[in-house]
Amino acid sequence: MPVVPQIQSILDALAGAPPQPEGLPLEERRAAAHKGLESAILAFGEPAPDDVERRDVAITVKIPDHGTIPARVYTPSTPKPRGGRPAHVYFHGGAWWLGTLDHFDAECANLAKLTDCVVISVDYRLAPEFAYPVPFEDGVAAWVWVQERAFGLGVNPDRVSIGGDSAGGNIAAAVTLALRDRRIPMPVCQVLEVPATDLTMTQPSITENGSGYLLTEKAMREAVELYIGKYGDAKDPFASPLHAETLLGLPPALVMTCEYDPLRDEGEAYAKRLEEAGVPTVAKRWDGLTHGAGMYTALLEEAREYRAFLVDYLRTAHKI
Repeated sequence: MPVVPQIQSILDALAGAPPQPEGLPLEERRAAAHKGLESAILAFGEPAPDDVERRDVAITVKIPDHGTIPARVYTPSTPKPRGGRPAHVYFHGGAWWLGTLDHFDAECANLAKLTDCVVISVDYRLAPEFAYPVPFEDGVAAWVWVQERAFGLGVNPDRVSIGGDSAGGNIAAAVTLALRDRRIPMPVCQVLEVPATDLTMTQPSITENGSGYLLTEKAMREAVELYIGKYGDAKDPFASPLHAETLLGLPPALVMTCEYDPLRDEGEAYAKRLEEAGVPTVAKRWDGLTHGAGMYTALLEEAREYRAFLVDYLRTAHKI
């Protein structure tokens, strides 16, 4: 089907906008990108609900270095069930070099309210200042932190899921692989939204949808280089989960892709490999949508359906 009309209007407007000057320093590019992200969230995303408690915390990281990373804990206002609430550990998108807790605050608050679970949004360190494997190891540390502090968070450690979108989906998938390999308790499910799973950049949709649909092939190639370096191993399974030797023993998965997304095919290829490994997998493609359009809940009925599908999956997985 064609791109949904509201998104096509955005694409048309962006096509007529002047391009960003070449050669800008990274911090100027990041500031400009964050300003655009904030504008899109305000214009296209629903505001955060008032009845969700927020608490900022610091997570200790030991690998590859010692330090802390910020995270934000969202707790619904409903009474806590006996034994603790379910929880969802969330990694935001942003091509590994963009994004803050504040950018995804409304999305996480709405998710906490709609799923009636605690959401822990992880502010993993960003490339290239902190290139691979730092963001990935931050993700592992965040998962372990939630497990160790489940009681204090009001969380049942046996009912915790993991997920993220785009680069965050990449980190969530990679962390899940690491938990299996390191014999750390695994999530009840993994929710991978428009995930990057193949940093070799060889899937057909990279070029098929590589220009004119918000996220571009050029931007993805730049992001991959920032994350793993020009000569990094694009087949390292903790950077490219699609290239893991086996996906046996992983928890159930929801993999969401969008028709006009450069990352569509690698997400669907990962879902197929999960299914072939015997992992209960729900693969859902959203026709007419571009990368990131699932966040446009104030603009698109399709985005609200996207979110409702994810919420229903999590509520079922959490056995609410």
